[in-house]
Amino acid sequence: QVTLAESGGGLVQAGGSLRLSCKFSGRTFDSYSMGWFRQAAGMNREYLASISATGADTWYKDYVKGRFTVSRVNSRNTVYLQMNSLKPEDTAVYYCAASYGSSHLKLANNYDYWGAGTQVTVSS
Repeated sequence: QVTLAESGGGLVQAGGSLRLSCKFSGRTFDSYSMGWFRQAAGMNREYLASISATGADTWYKDYVKGRFTVSRVNSRNTVYLQMNSLKPEDTAVYYCAASYGSSHLKLANNYDYWGAGTQVTVSS
């Protein structure tokens, strides 16, 4: 059974930065592609970024390209989301997710495991 635990959320002013971490446990981390999603109050969960199992490939939603960076350290079983130039509209609960074998990483249904989420609040 895979467990994912996000950390690093909090309150930040507009223009600031945060780095989210997601610790993976329970299976072989470098067999899973990883993704980051977020869900604002009253909104659907939306895709942000994903990274292949080896870390060689990354993909981003256009809206966050250039502001957010996804990375992973397989020896630490951890995936990261560096978020810069944060805006109030980035306020949401941020989730990491793990996918075994899917190549369609922008779709939430293609992920097998999810973390509980971490709150990010950006003040204006």
